[in-house]
This record gives sequence, structure tokens and C-alpha cells, in this order.
Amino acid sequence: MKDAGKKRRFPTGDLARVAVFAALIAVLGLPGGFNVFGSSVPITLQTLGVMLAGAILGAWRGALAVAVLLVLVAAGLPLLAGGRGGLGVFAGPSVGFLIGWIPGAAMVGWLVERAGRDPGVVRLVLACLAGGVGVVYVFGIPAWSLVTGQSLGQVALLSIAFLPGDLAKAVLTALVARGTQRAYPDAVPAVHQERVRAGRGR
Repeated sequence: MKDAGKKRRFPTGDLARVAVFAALIAVLGLPGGFNVFGSSVPITLQTLGVMLAGAILGAWRGALAVAVLLVLVAAGLPLLAGGRGGLGVFAGPSVGFLIGWIPGAAMVGWLVERAGRDPGVVRLVLACLAGGVGVVYVFGIPAWSLVTGQSLGQVALLSIAFLPGDLAKAVLTALVARGTQRAYPDAVPAVHQERVRAGRGR
């Protein structure tokens, strides 16, 4: 019985969803990134994938999808925007943002799970802003400052350029997640958690 309980924690369906979203985040890096105002950290679409992973998969599956991607990047696969990959990426100014993707996706998912069976667009946007922006910046800005030697104030000022795009990503994520949840009610993280607890999470 204990073995059966352990199997329910990692059903095949969950592993497939994690793999799909890790691939989605990688695909969102294909357009590349661009730097503004002399920033050494590029603006990319991959944060959109991080928000989507949390909003649609929930906390632990969303975080796991991001972690899988980063492990592959560390192994040398060029899955980040601009074809970047390898351990050297984690020594650059973007390292804090990359690491912050994991707790950021977890926070988005955690908030969405607690929004209930029918989370509205506003709640989804707020969840994305809290996790996909707030948490990621908390990790990203200090690491950026440390790596480049710039003051926290300078880096925080440069990071303002990210906010319009991140707000747009949060709204887009909320709309996509809302549409997905309406089409597939079982995709709502709160509902999925209930199914897993009941032993029906497949």
C-alpha cells in the first residue's frame, strides 16, 4: 500500500505536463532577447513560460518544470534566449533571475491553488505579478548587483525597463490560464490537488 501511495505522487500525466512546460519555456527563448538602456540582463519571453507553468500546473509541478529546464541548461543545452547554455550562464548577471524562476513559478502556482476552483482573471494576474515578477526580482536584482558590481539602486533602476513587458506577460498568462481552465476544468491547480489527494490524479 505504501508503494502505491508513492506512485500517486508522481503520476505519468504529471511528468508529461512537466516535460511539456519545460519545453515550452525553452521554445519561448527562440526569439532571443534584447538589452535596453545598457542593461546586461536581456528581456526575453521565457518569464511568460515560467508564469504559465505556475498558473496552469500548480506550485510543485510548475517549479519542477522550471528546474528541469535549468538542469538541462546547466548540462550545456542552449535552451535560454539567444542560444545560451552551460554552467557559465550561472556565473553571469542573469543568474539570480534564472534561479528565481523556480520559487517564482512555485509562488504563482501556490497562489492559484488557493484561489479556488474558479479563479478570476484579476486573481491570476495578481498571482503572476507576485511570483513571476516580485519573487523573481527579489532573487534577480541582488545577484545582478553582486555580479556586476553595480549598486542595488542602479540595478533596481535598470530593472524598471522590465516592468511593462512583465505586466503584459502577467495579463497574457492570466487570459491563457483562464481559457485553459474553462476548457479543461481539471486543469485548475486546486482541482488537480483534490484529485491527487483522492487518488485520482492521472
